[in-house]
Amino acid sequence: MRAHDSATAPTPIAVNGRPEAAGAPADPLPGSSAARRAGTLQAALGVTAFSLTFPATAWGLEGFGPWSLVAVRSVLAAVIAGGCLLALRVPLPARHHWAGLAVVAAGVVVGFPLLTTLALQTSTTSHAAVVVGLLPLTTALCSALRMGTRPSRTFWAAALAGAAAVLAFTVQQSGGALTSADAYLFGALLVCAAGYTEGGRLARVMPGWQVIGWALVLCLPLTVPAAALALSYEPVRLTAHSVTGLLWVAAGSQFLGLVVWYRGMAAIGIPKASQLQLAQPLLTLVWSVLLLGEQLTPAAPLTAAAVLVCIAVTQRARG
Repeated sequence: MRAHDSATAPTPIAVNGRPEAAGAPADPLPGSSAARRAGTLQAALGVTAFSLTFPATAWGLEGFGPWSLVAVRSVLAAVIAGGCLLALRVPLPARHHWAGLAVVAAGVVVGFPLLTTLALQTSTTSHAAVVVGLLPLTTALCSALRMGTRPSRTFWAAALAGAAAVLAFTVQQSGGALTSADAYLFGALLVCAAGYTEGGRLARVMPGWQVIGWALVLCLPLTVPAAALALSYEPVRLTAHSVTGLLWVAAGSQFLGLVVWYRGMAAIGIPKASQLQLAQPLLTLVWSVLLLGEQLTPAAPLTAAAVLVCIAVTQRARG
């Protein structure tokens, strides 16, 4: 997620020797205030889409087994992405981009959905939100290691404070006890941070929707047989909740959310975009109340205020 944070928004580049691939909308001038505002809005839309992932997954698990849900969601998302790539006649990425796309695929197409879905079999959505609460900090660390970015001390202090506030809140919500699902959650945290970092880097040299689109397509040789196998072993019960949950995690979380998220990261820089995600656990808790009937404690608004302060500081701090 980073390459010198104050993002030089994506410049048209060659993909297989051609200018920026077809279908990419014109962006505001790189580095302009309009570009930064647009990037912040896109990243925020991505966070909103991601905040619905855990409640939608819980709905999906009402009618699908965990392996079926993950495999089918990936296949459906790949069909949507592949259709867009074909319709717009987007050329294949250059060969040297495929390794990065494989990292994105392993992290955000397969690893994170699978591990969090397995965790949600025994964990509540509020407890699972600890992953998202720690993800901005983990992403910032991963990006610093991968791309050599050096955010300011103020940035790191605010990021650590925000992560600590979210972690304390989510652990308190779960009663302070760690469960067997935590191994899945922390594994998901690591693979997703790597996928976000590589995806943010690639989104600076190709449109963000193509980054996740090609990553999804790259997984089809794995996800199609996995879906067929899982559906043959796990029972399926189609209900309004299970179908809605499946469709959202496929179209909203797995494709559309990542499209705007990667574009936002490319425009405002990986460190700052990642800190917007500090709000995601709190949004997830709101959706959990509205959609799943879970209950919040009075600590929620206090934590929300603390997180919003941290986000404001990270957005103003130089990266």
